[in-house]
Amino acid sequence: MQQISTFSYNNLGARLQDMGEPAAAKPYYERALAIFEAVLGSNHPHTAQSYNNLGLLLQDMGEPAAAKPYLERALAIREAVLGSNHPHTQVARNNLDALIKGMGEP
Repeated sequence: MQQISTFSYNNLGARLQDMGEPAAAKPYYERALAIFEAVLGSNHPHTAQSYNNLGLLLQDMGEPAAAKPYLERALAIREAVLGSNHPHTQVARNNLDALIKGMGEP
């Protein structure tokens, strides 16, 4: 039951973000991350997805420096759990690479 409500928090955050309301989306993503960490642990793929969601949201909000640690953590979890060649890991790597490129970092 807890997992279902957590997905609902993520879904509400995504809908608000899609509607152009990132500030309203942020607490939903943060709540989903907190629940996933508490229930599934800090190294679960669903937890990684929550880190990814928050990172992309912060990037969309024009806060790349705040987004970077979330995207780094999402990538680290996915590499450790899924392996470096898994499609979800590759998506996380691409998200982080795009952020870094946008920040002008080498």
